[in-house]
Amino acid sequence: MAEYKSIALAIELATRQRDELARAHGQVQRNLSFARDQLTHLAGYAGETDARWVGATRMSISPEILNHHYQFAARLQHAIAMQDGVIANLDSQLVVAHQALLQAEFRLSGLSQVLKKRLDEAQLRRKRSEQRHTDEFAALRHLHNKAALMHGEHDDNRN
Repeated sequence: MAEYKSIALAIELATRQRDELARAHGQVQRNLSFARDQLTHLAGYAGETDARWVGATRMSISPEILNHHYQFAARLQHAIAMQDGVIANLDSQLVVAHQALLQAEFRLSGLSQVLKKRLDEAQLRRKRSEQRHTDEFAALRHLHNKAALMHGEHDDNRN
């Protein structure tokens, strides 16, 4: 029974580890989704800003304001590039988290299979033991009946 307790404990620990890795995997997925949404918003804002400036080019704009717009647009493009980097980093984190989760699932599955195999083997041993006892009982019963029959025949010959 202690053999099963150790496997059950290993399964419990592997389950906890798998659950923890699943939570971490989910968090990375949520972070990635949030980062992609931010990138979409930044790109949309940059597009809106450019569209406003294209419409404003019909008016006379001072060089300082135009320079300010170019600096602002450059900062937006820099923010977009940084967000692309964040997304790339989160993509690689997601791959690592997914691999760790798969390994934890495989470990848990392997431990469960070991436990099942050992329980099946124990049940087979119990069945064989029960069959052996049944066979021994039947053999003893047969010998007893045979002995009783022979003893009865022997007594009948005396009379």
